[in-house]
Amino acid sequence: MRVIAGKYKGRKLETVGDNSVRPATDKVKGAIFNVLQSRVDWTTARVLDLYAGSGGVGIEALSRGARNCIFVEKSRNVLNFLKANIETIGAGNDANVIYGNVETFLESTRTKYTVIFANPPYALEALKLIPNTIFQKDIVAEDGYLIIEHRTRYEFANNGLWDVVVQKTYGNTVVSFFQHKKSIA
Repeated sequence: MRVIAGKYKGRKLETVGDNSVRPATDKVKGAIFNVLQSRVDWTTARVLDLYAGSGGVGIEALSRGARNCIFVEKSRNVLNFLKANIETIGAGNDANVIYGNVETFLESTRTKYTVIFANPPYALEALKLIPNTIFQKDIVAEDGYLIIEHRTRYEFANNGLWDVVVQKTYGNTVVSFFQHKKSIA
């Protein structure tokens, strides 16, 4: 796993070797950032990386100039890799690592984020609740994005707060981009 573009390009990132984490592949990361390239001003972007794992997607955002990134991870073992990766690339001043449960974090945050990444375990029961919870909490900036990596053959039930504006499929992986539902004038 490596950083694919930006100021940390080419830097190697470490992850646990026991398959307890499913890091976004370089192909999927590249696809995510290609979609966002002309849509996000990274110099002002506040980024949230939920189910951060070893931090590959959030670190990629920092490499491309994101203002800051909050990483949320509940596995203490994985957290050590995440912190080491942030330290290795020297992004400590722009990163904040939260040890804890994503649902608990979402209950307490009041910040509006330009981009929220979520790469939860595919078998997570609460997967279907993620978009509704995040948009009901109103923590996605008006023109911001929630990006969820999930398995194929999974569809989110719309609640009227958000639209899926882009969807990309790579093998068994789908990346869905959510935005606030736009009213038609």
